[in-house]
Amino acid sequence: MKLDKGTQGPGLVLRRVAMSATAAALSAGAVFGGGLATAAHADSATLTGVVLGVGADETQRVLSWYSSAGTAQVVQVAPASEVVDGRFPANAVTFPATVTANVVNGGYNAHATIDSLKQNTAYSYRVGAEGDWSPTYSFTTQDFNGDNLDFLFFGDPQIGSSGNVAKDGAGWEDTLNVALAANPKAELLVSGGDQVESANTETQWNAFLASDKLRQYPWAATIGNHDVGGKAYEQHFWTPNTDRSAPYYNGSATTRSGGDYWFTYKNILFIDINSNAYASGSDAAHIAYITDVVNKHGAGAKHTVLIYHHAIYSPASHANDADNKVRRQDFPTAFSKLGVDLVLQGHDHSYSRSYVIKNGQKADKDEQPGATEVSKGPGGVIYVTANSASGSKYYDLTAPDTTKDPNYGPDPLNPKSHWANSVENQEHVRTYVRVQVRGNKLVVENIRSGTCAAPNAAVELGQESWCGPDSGASAAQPVGSTVDKVVIHTNEGKAGEDKQAAAESDWLQ
Repeated sequence: MKLDKGTQGPGLVLRRVAMSATAAALSAGAVFGGGLATAAHADSATLTGVVLGVGADETQRVLSWYSSAGTAQVVQVAPASEVVDGRFPANAVTFPATVTANVVNGGYNAHATIDSLKQNTAYSYRVGAEGDWSPTYSFTTQDFNGDNLDFLFFGDPQIGSSGNVAKDGAGWEDTLNVALAANPKAELLVSGGDQVESANTETQWNAFLASDKLRQYPWAATIGNHDVGGKAYEQHFWTPNTDRSAPYYNGSATTRSGGDYWFTYKNILFIDINSNAYASGSDAAHIAYITDVVNKHGAGAKHTVLIYHHAIYSPASHANDADNKVRRQDFPTAFSKLGVDLVLQGHDHSYSRSYVIKNGQKADKDEQPGATEVSKGPGGVIYVTANSASGSKYYDLTAPDTTKDPNYGPDPLNPKSHWANSVENQEHVRTYVRVQVRGNKLVVENIRSGTCAAPNAAVELGQESWCGPDSGASAAQPVGSTVDKVVIHTNEGKAGEDKQAAAESDWLQ
């Protein structure tokens, strides 16, 4: 075998899934692709809720699961070609798990890191212990080199927000199926936050985790405001290179989850912050964290992608929330100075794509609404807000209102929209965002994963009175059709050159 024995290296923070002991035990033994299946034997542990997560770089994955027992457990990994009828070869590699008490619903959380992965290789894995294994799952690595990367970004599944967990879960699972059928070579699934409606409600987490796609493609978690208020998020998703100091959290020490973290994938630097923490100096702390990461790791990155939940150029019901007004003042100039290329956000259950924004202003006053090709230039940043990926809740677009925020008025070129946004869209249909990295270009596309038909919980339950383009005046477009697409030219020279120069400046002094 070419897979080396893995260890948990310094600075790689790895903790994972908390699943209720009442999460349904669906089957026993090893069954490929068995969903939230259970490995159950007399007098042994019950294993549920396996999740594949990102590691510190493309050579790592994090596995986590819930166990009813605090016994010694491992992840067992082998090239998929060597696993026959569920039997792993004698030289399969094992990675020891850390097993800790689940403070939410009892039982234990287990997590382990798979490392030293090889590129362009299919792997099979299972978790547990000899005689007490989970089902067998698989994932495939791709080329670790080069300038091409496809990843998918999902806004607010928020399972349970419609009041019907089953319908919300069905919409979420369908979006994953549609998105990955259309993009089987996507390498990452990136979260916009709000995985569930209620932070510690495990029936909602069970529905969120039901799809086997979350065991086949690594999930890069983001904490939303509905994920705080308890430890479940942090027990479900332990993230790499995470700073969990008080300024990066929201809430008391006994309930808070989150922190700020970063990872690299190929030549992309991803930085994820907990935007729930913004008061009492937290925004400054977030900026200092991003600055430190860019200073240390930006020189080797061709692009920097920043992820957080609260969309600062929100076009819908959260557009003028007091906390977003603060972030609009605190963040944009810092992001421009640090060489951030793309900001991915959630929270507003609608889609928007900004103009090129530099230092909190439109970089080119002549950039046209809906432009399909833009040049970012040094200091330019594109902000994208993702619509609902599950159909559990949508927010309608709002008109710019300077009485609520004099600095967030209408776009002179399109007065129906807020000045920062090139595109604003709400059709009450599920969508996801595809990002394709192609050398010095970023291609960002908002794609329909559903129609007005089921599964679409908010529409099915009558919580929305219309559905389709133009506020329902036009017929719903087919699954897979494009809402918006832009090619962003980053105009950079060697990898990280502009970012490192910006990061080393004394602008924070």
